[in-house]
Amino acid sequence: MNALPSPRRVAIIGYNRIPFARQFTNYAQASNQDMMVAALNGLIDKYSLAGKQLGEVAGGAVIKHSWEINLMRECVLHTSLSPKTPACDIQQACNTGLEAAMYIANKIALGQIDCGIAGGVDSTSNVPLVLNEHVRKILLSARRSKSAWDRVKQFSKIKLKDFTPEAPMNLEPGTGLSMGGHTEYTAKFYNISREDQDAFSLASHKNMAAATDRGFYKDMVTPYLGLTEDNNMRRDTSLEKLAKLKPAFDKVNGTLTAGNSSPLTDGASCLLLASEEWAAANNHPILAYITYAEMAAIEYVDAKKNLLLAPVYAAPRMLQKAGLTLQDFDFYEIHEAFAAQVLALLKIWESDALSADFGVPALGAIDRSKLNINGSSLATGHPFAATGGRVIATLAKLLDEKGSGRGLISVCAAGGQGMTMILEK
Repeated sequence: MNALPSPRRVAIIGYNRIPFARQFTNYAQASNQDMMVAALNGLIDKYSLAGKQLGEVAGGAVIKHSWEINLMRECVLHTSLSPKTPACDIQQACNTGLEAAMYIANKIALGQIDCGIAGGVDSTSNVPLVLNEHVRKILLSARRSKSAWDRVKQFSKIKLKDFTPEAPMNLEPGTGLSMGGHTEYTAKFYNISREDQDAFSLASHKNMAAATDRGFYKDMVTPYLGLTEDNNMRRDTSLEKLAKLKPAFDKVNGTLTAGNSSPLTDGASCLLLASEEWAAANNHPILAYITYAEMAAIEYVDAKKNLLLAPVYAAPRMLQKAGLTLQDFDFYEIHEAFAAQVLALLKIWESDALSADFGVPALGAIDRSKLNINGSSLATGHPFAATGGRVIATLAKLLDEKGSGRGLISVCAAGGQGMTMILEK
């Protein structure tokens, strides 16, 4: 019996995204396919991939119309990649981009493919609108009717108000709460103050503004529909301005506002991953390597405070496998769904007592000067499935600029799930 081959190292070769746009602004009329094709075409142009057959393209969207059932394959067919390039859809809420990257990375590591693209896209502007259940049942009954008169009788039951679309809601089915509603529980339970949340959000905007001014994002973004950079960032925000905002979820006793929560956003991102051999053969320098990743899920239905805290479980398992501590990193990229969610996660990692509540060891404090140094989702925005690609690209570029080092990624997601990842140079 032949021995199994050793896993190959997975290299991050390139990245591209379109600027992230606040809901109902520049991309209000763009579809998921429109945005994803724009991001892919930018990547194809940057890395001379036109006409090439890649191993696979994987990605997806959290919010999809019924006709987008084969989204990524349709996107490939609308680019200059060889139409022989296969593609598949993946969806895991805010983890979608990371999960797509691991799907492609694992195939590369096992030698099934030599290169591939991982991507993600979401529009919170162009969302499916559905009629209510009453109308659906009438239409079904009319379809089953045996005569024209029976169909007319069924249609007569429909009232004008029935054609009002149901408003799309981003709620957890098991609790009926939004992610913000859950995070209000988190903020209260872990005593995360409004002042600390606002200060954390301010730092995200200032870090992103500084990174933009020094050109950090210039080669990462393809202009699209009039935007050359993300339009969520608030250069002129301040603690005073943030303090004036009203609570967004718990209107009476809440501390989460539009200022310390990631905004609803439209956008798309993608990554080019490959084996070292493919990179060398195609004369592409390697930015960084994906070395470890860990998925976790947490109970959140009964413990409403836990929805976005699954990285509490993912990080220690990953660090144990890697033989590292939480302090062994040059950079930390923690997705900022809400300022309170990041601050609660850091608080749990630092506390023996709080970590013990989850049955995991405390990981200790990190150097906050290494955290999200170019801003993160509070400033850039959060087009759900596109965030993973943005975070990986940001960390890969930081490591490439430094020339060596190690970075940790943490992303939380709806459904009580989370993922951590290590990149190394």
